[in-house]
Amino acid sequence: MSGAAEHHGKVWWSELMTRDVKAALHYYETVCGWTISQMPMQDPKMGTYYMGSRNDQPVAGIMDMAPLPGMEEVPPHWFTYFAVADLDAALQATKAQGGEILRPPFDIPGVGRIAIITDPTGAALGIMTPAG
Repeated sequence: MSGAAEHHGKVWWSELMTRDVKAALHYYETVCGWTISQMPMQDPKMGTYYMGSRNDQPVAGIMDMAPLPGMEEVPPHWFTYFAVADLDAALQATKAQGGEILRPPFDIPGVGRIAIITDPTGAALGIMTPAG
């Protein structure tokens, strides 16, 4: 297999969504030994995205969930993204099996094409076709 197909089904990325980014950064730097780097978000109103790395390899992201609409009552949590070879086919299969599309596909240059969904059990997740 090559390209996106070789990564199909893998846990691709996890990110912490929190309202206390400063405390989270300190915790994961201290407990996990992560080195933190910053990356501006596509939407400047969303602030800064933080990436935790271990041995120069990115391992997870941390972001402020406060600016996200509809998240006022949602507690801080880890959110997982799964790689799929064909995002459109995965979305069709999600709907056919009783899942829901919460956020239609969007592109993040250099990262991939992403959609936010629920599976048939109601669990929220991201699915994405990774870039490159």
